[in-house]
Amino acid sequence: MSLSKAANTVHLTQSALTQGIKKLENELNQVLFIRTHSGMTPTPSGIFFLNRVERAFEYLDEFSRVIFNNKHKQDAFNRSVTSKQLVALIHLVQMKNYTAAANKLNLSQPTLHRSIKDLEQLCKKDLAVRSPVGIEPTWTANLLNRFAKLFFSELRQGIYEMREFNGQMDGALKVGSLPLARSAIVPLSIIALNNEFPDAQLSIIDGPYQEQLANLLHGEIDIIVGALRIPAQHNDIEQIPLFKDQLCVVVNAQHPLASRQTISTKELQQLDWVAPNKSTPAWQVFSNIFVSRGLPPPSHVIECSSQVAARGILLNSSRAALLPAKQVEIEVQTGILAICPMTLPDTDRSIGLAIRKDWQPTQMQSRFLTIIKNNTRML
Repeated sequence: MSLSKAANTVHLTQSALTQGIKKLENELNQVLFIRTHSGMTPTPSGIFFLNRVERAFEYLDEFSRVIFNNKHKQDAFNRSVTSKQLVALIHLVQMKNYTAAANKLNLSQPTLHRSIKDLEQLCKKDLAVRSPVGIEPTWTANLLNRFAKLFFSELRQGIYEMREFNGQMDGALKVGSLPLARSAIVPLSIIALNNEFPDAQLSIIDGPYQEQLANLLHGEIDIIVGALRIPAQHNDIEQIPLFKDQLCVVVNAQHPLASRQTISTKELQQLDWVAPNKSTPAWQVFSNIFVSRGLPPPSHVIECSSQVAARGILLNSSRAALLPAKQVEIEVQTGILAICPMTLPDTDRSIGLAIRKDWQPTQMQSRFLTIIKNNTRML
């Protein structure tokens, strides 16, 4: 496309567009276009970055398609919305308070109010309503918050790719780690990745599954590693199985069950348990041990999603827990906990990765996927 046509399309002067492209090239340290008498042709790095920009704007397109049933209104929103407005909304949704959001952005409260009001005009919808505890984002605000975060996430991915073009492998990877993956799978894979890319910004993020899923859907983490949810809990999520993990009965080393070779389901049902949280795949496995045999799940249960707390309960009581052997490997080796020798049928869980279906990893992020797949093949 010629520079004059491009300038007309985005309603800028040729000089303003030229300055904007030059500034972007300087910031990315990349030549994005080759200038000729017949027009401008993107360079290989320009094509990569253009892909990221187009993908970023597809998220805003998706939002406007949901909100407006009129193509003219969709185009008007996409053309008029600004990054400052989106940043203002993201912080208001996070803080649920105009004063706190304005302080976080180093803005005056009237300036933040104005940005949100302008955005409401573009959306033709209210974005925030007052509540007894502050500001409550509307459904439209929460939807735009998600797509705005994905918009900025995609642009960051583009910047990381441009730095990879320059040989600077210092991009970011954020891995959400569920209980089983925390002790070995994720740490060992992250260490291996760091050995190859010592300048990479690597983060392991802990937390319950629903919180991690929300972060994944908002582009705030890249991958979740752990027990897969069957079926996947959101249409935008792809799950990649890595291996099957069998759960075992774990008790205090002095527990009578520690050396028992066999035990009936009825005896298991009568035990006092530290049970998985009901929202987890491990609970489904635990419950199915009894339900599939016509028995109700045990009633003397302490629900616990914390590995540290479960360990403390087992060490100081006669309760039993259903846990992966690897999760208590150190405690078993030191002789303070024991894995009961009996085998429980139908206690397999699928362990793997959850990613967004449309996620396009950078070179460094792709390498992590290869590393963790190779590491888990040896399990």
